[in-house]
Amino acid sequence: MNYRNQAQRLQREAQVYYFAFKHPRVQWYAKLIAVCSAGYVFSPVQLIPSYIPVIGLLDDFLVLYVGTKLLQKLIPVEVLTECRDLANAAEMRRKDEVRSTPALVATVVVAAAWLLAAVGAGVLMATYVWR
Repeated sequence: MNYRNQAQRLQREAQVYYFAFKHPRVQWYAKLIAVCSAGYVFSPVQLIPSYIPVIGLLDDFLVLYVGTKLLQKLIPVEVLTECRDLANAAEMRRKDEVRSTPALVATVVVAAAWLLAAVGAGVLMATYVWR
């Protein structure tokens, strides 16, 4: 399995847990575990800071791994199945939306405008420096 497929799988699993978080049949303590796991990763205060090369990110992965395993045990199987179906449907809609012509044109226009602005700013800075 290549990195792109793994990234898509991780994105789909994150979306499954998002749908499970919003599901009414999930208990409050499972929702608390999901919030705490995500909150730890995005929190600026951590046990091991993320800027430390290897172990800074390993603790984040460990928290997410343990949180995911706990959620798999706490959330009923039929709820997870329903949420996986919702995530797959959302992924199919997203693929259809991304491949639309207006989205492609808008992406090209935004990229061209950004490139033009970056080149223009570079030229202005170069003329200011060389004066």
